[in-house]
Amino acid sequence: MTKPQIQTLFLLSFTTILVGYFMVWLPGPSAGLQFLGFEMGEWTKFFGLGVKRNWFYLPPITLALAMLFFTVGWGNGRYQTWLFRGTAAAVSLLAFPALEDITDPTSWRDYVSRVVAIGLVLAVAGLLTLLGGQKRPWLAPVSRALMIVAGLVGLILPTLIYGEVRPFASDLMRLELGYGPGFWLNLGGHTAVVLLAGWQLAKK
Repeated sequence: MTKPQIQTLFLLSFTTILVGYFMVWLPGPSAGLQFLGFEMGEWTKFFGLGVKRNWFYLPPITLALAMLFFTVGWGNGRYQTWLFRGTAAAVSLLAFPALEDITDPTSWRDYVSRVVAIGLVLAVAGLLTLLGGQKRPWLAPVSRALMIVAGLVGLILPTLIYGEVRPFASDLMRLELGYGPGFWLNLGGHTAVVLLAGWQLAKK
């Protein structure tokens, strides 16, 4: 595959993950019981999952990191660089907790990991800006390796937590619930990121 083709596939993968996060993950029997990706974390708030509930908020974090690593080597003088990295930072904010949650003295610790994750995204964006468009030989393979890590995290952990929640939700609704399109798009998008980054890494 040519470089433009790879870039197009990456962009399609990023779009798939984002669209999937706004689509149904838990296909309940009615519209009021069908939960989108970004709703899953809040809906399972009282399921006794503890901090594992935050795994439902990983897709915007892992997507943002993959997008940032995708821009390694891009110069700061290009408007595309600022647009893409700004979009990545904005996407990560989808995981930001509600203000009443992070200011609640009894439960704020449950949300620290999400704030830290967003901070990591912003730190990576800042570091890439400082590096500018430097073409150091180690940057490209390191960025693809980190993209694989981000892709695996976004692929595995949300899948595991959904697998844990689904049987409980099925019992609650007295109906065998399956997997909504948003779940599969998240799975497919992150898988594609891992495979594409791995293919590029293998070529180095």
